[in-house]
Amino acid sequence: MGPIRSSLVVSAAALVSALSGVTPALQAAEPTEEKGAKIYCFLRSSGNDHEVSWKAAYAVIKRQRSGLFKTSPEHASVMITEGVVQDPGNFPDCGQFLGDLFGGNTQPATAATLGNSSSITESTIESTEDTTRYSY
Repeated sequence: MGPIRSSLVVSAAALVSALSGVTPALQAAEPTEEKGAKIYCFLRSSGNDHEVSWKAAYAVIKRQRSGLFKTSPEHASVMITEGVVQDPGNFPDCGQFLGDLFGGNTQPATAATLGNSSSITESTIESTEDTTRYSY
């Protein structure tokens, strides 16, 4: 492994460690769905939109899973949802974003949307019609 590649690997490990709040030694024992859920929920709670948060969480899930077949986007969405539902106290306010994994409103969270999550707008309806969400 070259010096550039090894520094990228170290940087990626540092990012995941910083986002998950655990040391690298403990990180290996953490279930993949919990890692994905932590990354997705942290990024969404920080105001990032679904697309950015999803790509980061899915990248970690794909790389953490061992086996012959890669994890499908649909399965990764289920894994993130299971991680949040199994330990909701560890993911405060993340439940409001889980629908976005399955085609809900994918806009960034704002103070207005956090306070009034029941309002449906034309842009919300349009965002749920995106059929290419898992094309990557």
